[in-house]
Parts: sequence; C-alpha cells; structure tokens
Amino acid sequence: MSDASAIAPLRERNFRYYWLSRLIDRAGTTMAGVALTFAVLEVSDSATALGTVLAAYSVPMVIFLLAGGVLADRFGRTLVIQATNIASGLSQLAAAALVISGTAEVWHLAALAALNGTASAAGMPAMAGVLPQLVPRDKLKAANLVLAVPENALMILGPAVSGVLVVVIGPGWALAVDGATYLLATLALTRVRIPRPAEGQQSRGAIADLREGWTYFRSTTWLWVVVASFSLLNAIASGGFNTLGPVLATQTDIGEAGWGLIRSAQAVGFLVCSLALIRISFRKPLRWGMLAMVLNGLPMLVLGLEPILVAAMIAAFLAGIGSQVFGLGWDLAMQEHVPDEMLSRVYSYDMLGSFIAVPIGQLLFGPLGLAFGIQQVMVVAGVAYVAISLVTLASRSVRNLPRATTAVSTTTPSAS
Repeated sequence: MSDASAIAPLRERNFRYYWLSRLIDRAGTTMAGVALTFAVLEVSDSATALGTVLAAYSVPMVIFLLAGGVLADRFGRTLVIQATNIASGLSQLAAAALVISGTAEVWHLAALAALNGTASAAGMPAMAGVLPQLVPRDKLKAANLVLAVPENALMILGPAVSGVLVVVIGPGWALAVDGATYLLATLALTRVRIPRPAEGQQSRGAIADLREGWTYFRSTTWLWVVVASFSLLNAIASGGFNTLGPVLATQTDIGEAGWGLIRSAQAVGFLVCSLALIRISFRKPLRWGMLAMVLNGLPMLVLGLEPILVAAMIAAFLAGIGSQVFGLGWDLAMQEHVPDEMLSRVYSYDMLGSFIAVPIGQLLFGPLGLAFGIQQVMVVAGVAYVAISLVTLASRSVRNLPRATTAVSTTTPSAS
C-alpha cells in the first residue's frame, strides 16, 4: 500500500470530519482515567471509594450495551454518537464543577459515572459500526489504520498529559478538559452527512431488532467462537495482568514506576504495529489475528517466571503488537462480512460477550494469588491465554475467513 493510498480515506469528507471528531474524543478519553482517579481520591482517600466509582461506570456500560446497538441501527449512528457525547460531556463537566467547588461527595461522582457509563454503552456500538458508512469497502483497512495511528499515540501521551494537568491545575480542571473534548467532538461530528435508517427499519420493535441481531450472531460460527474465546481471554488478562501485575510490581524491584514503563511499552507496541500494518494486507484476518494474540500471554509468563523490568517491557511491547494485529483483523472481519444494517447490534453482542467476564477475573485472581502465589498464578494464566488463542484456530470458519475485498496490489506484502 502506497503512502497516498494509506491516507486516501481522509479525502472522503464524511470520514475526515469523523476522524477529527474521534481524535478529539479519544484525546479526552485517554486522559479521563487518571483525572477521575485523582478526583475521587481528592474527595475520599479510599480505595473502596475509588472502586465504587469505577464500578458505577462499568456496570451500566455492560448492562446497556445491547440497547446501544439497537439505538444505533434504528436511529442512525452519528445521531447516537452525538447524543451520547453530549451526555458524557455534561456529566464530566458536572463532576468537574463539584470537585472544583469542593462540594463533591463520593455518591455524586458515582451517580455521574453511572450516567457516563450508560452513555458509553449507547455510543460504543454506534462508534464501532459507523465506519463502513463513511468510506468505500476497499478503503476500510486504510481507514481503520488512519484512525489507529494517532489514537495509539494518544494512548502514550494522554495519561502523561492528564497527570501533569492534575498536578498543575488539579483533578477537577482535568475532568473539565475531558468534558470539553466530548462537546468539541460532537461539534465536529455535525459535519458528517450519512443517510438515516429506512422508515421500515425504524418502525420495528426493539425486541425484534435484538432478536434479529442475536440470530445472526449465533448462526455465524466465526463470530461467536471468537467472542466466546475473548470472554475467557479478557477475564484472564484483567485478572492476571491488570490485577496481579501491579501487585507483583510493588513486591519486586519493578516498582510502581516500572509498572508505568511496562504499560507504556505496550502502548508503543500498538503504535509501531499500526504504522507497520499500513503496508501489510491480511487475506485471512482472523487467522493472523488469533496467532498474534498469543503474544498477549508473554507479559504474564515473563512476570510469573522472572519479574525483570526490561524483559517485561519487551513482552509488553510484543503484546501491544499482538493486540493491534487482532484489532485490525477483527474490525475488518466485522465491517466486511456483517450486513451494515445490523452492524452496531452485532458489535453490541460482541462487546457484551467480551466484557461480561472481566469482573469475574478481577475478583477471582486476587484470592487465587493469595492461595497459590502470585507468580505461579500468572504463569498458569499466561499458558492458558496462549492455549485459548491457539485452540480458537481449530475452528475452520475462524481460520479460513477471507477478506471480502481482494483488490490487493501485487507488490504489497501479505499474510495469507
């Protein structure tokens, strides 16, 4: 793929404004986690309070994902994104005002986080499903990567910038910056013009829409097999890497600063891979995606066997590459093979299945680490992660799913 072809989607007016809107939105999102964490800790220096606020966001996000898919397919994806961005922006600005004024209480922040999580549940399927309406199908790969490169850069810069804002102007003002980005993103999205769903589609009931999406999901083997695998993989990663990893870091020479370096190395892997993928085309996107996911087991194996900072950073860098390869392969499979009129609903089933076991992993791995030892549990988690990724390829429909668009230059290297 030439450099000109790589940025070709930006010549599409609708995509260009969507790209700008999403970039602004992601800039705020990458800063939000740090800002919210320290905003809560400023109100109540309690891990329990922080956990309560974070759970208040994540629980409604999972519960309302299916409703979000229906809304996006029925009323138009850009409209839903605009509405949810406004709701998220106003909730963050309200939280910022409470923190800045010194009147915030934990229940205030939890209630506003719940509103934000509900808005995210409605907006995520719409955001995931809108891309095929913005660019021709043969430009979907380039469009995904044009989005991924700056977003991955923001994953590296966003938390650091947010940390500086928290120190310099306070967590309340950092939250206000995040709230403002939602509103600015909505403003950019008003320039996107795509057709609304047909009247016949809007007139059906929500239950009928959900049933139609579920029928497609369960009858499409590659789809439900991969989502079922990721239900387990995400539970393992959330428990093994995200929960036990920081604890192990504090108990070894890695330390808190070292853990930050490990997460940064993972983000750098995302960015480097997204740049490299511009010149590589996948004829079998899920085959290479699931093989790449094997790399995500490496950080847990390295930390479990010998927690050395440099080795863990290299493993995390490779894991970032693996996640980016799978992410591109999955988006191409969904965007090219799922009918456009139900894409957001199918994405909502994907997200629900993939996220639903995450709290189980978070709750289960702590007691397992206490009972059997953190390093031992991490080794088992890493082996299980690799095994599940490879077993998923036993499904022929996963292994052999082709690209729907095959117009590939004969000079372009490819994975087949």
